[in-house]
Amino acid sequence: MLPLLLASSSVYRRQLLARLGLPFVCSSPDIDESRRPDEPALDLVKRLAREKALALADSHPGHLIIGSDQVAVLGEQILGKPHTFENAREQLLAASGARVSFLTGLAVLNSQTGACQVDCVPFTVHMRTLDPARVERYLLAEQPYDCAGSFKAEGLGVSLFQSTEGPDATSLVGLPLIRLVDMLLAEGVQIP
Repeated sequence: MLPLLLASSSVYRRQLLARLGLPFVCSSPDIDESRRPDEPALDLVKRLAREKALALADSHPGHLIIGSDQVAVLGEQILGKPHTFENAREQLLAASGARVSFLTGLAVLNSQTGACQVDCVPFTVHMRTLDPARVERYLLAEQPYDCAGSFKAEGLGVSLFQSTEGPDATSLVGLPLIRLVDMLLAEGVQIP
């Protein structure tokens, strides 16, 4: 089996991948994550997942490289990482009572053969109606400034959801394990 490399510095993705019980290493790819003009969210996350994996191919020959990227979509607006309290507050108040779609791009690149599998796993959350005081309490407690749409679903962010729907709840955290297992099996990886 080729060694696994997670092309990410995300602690959330690392924790998810560890659940599969497979040995892996992590390395952070250095890519431009900017959205191209008029690029649809689906195309964006698939492109970035693939580019993250490709960015490490030369330095890690003979590896299965896993790349992933996620955006939250509210209506027609792509919600990226807020980076600041004010941006996060604005994102969450705009999402109050609404439906938010999370699109998680996933790529598995065999750097030995050049074969690359790419997919996107959608997940939808229906938000509770949120008032400014609740949003501020959540932001002060969680500080989700590195999370798409300001949602930290593995923590208190789940309290902001009324309901969820989708094929793989792990995609909400940023690494869709069910689809990843399919991709790894296609590469001959023996899952415990």
